[in-house]
Amino acid sequence: MFLATVNESVSPNMTPIATWLGATDPENFLFAFAILYLIVNVLTIVVFNLGFARKLPLLKLIVVYSVMLFGNILITFLAFTLPIIESLFVATLVLGVYKLQLKRHKQEIAKSESE
Repeated sequence: MFLATVNESVSPNMTPIATWLGATDPENFLFAFAILYLIVNVLTIVVFNLGFARKLPLLKLIVVYSVMLFGNILITFLAFTLPIIESLFVATLVLGVYKLQLKRHKQEIAKSESE
């Protein structure tokens, strides 16, 4: 009548990327964290440059990137269980398509004005 409890270790519910990197194994956690941190940083910088960046002075740019790199540590911890990397990748695709369309539209306007 009572179910016997099985003494299996329950792994946390991780994203497919974290699982693929082996983050469920405690021995591979630091490796997985480093790779996820690198991916999060690259995608965050790309999204920032595609969507939000303006021409900034060098000192302000250094401050923005350093704060971004420091803040991405927390985001990387969240990326183990939440689809952060997948969301950043989709944002990169959407903003990239938007920038391409905007560039194409500006070229068409410049071409029509020159005629």
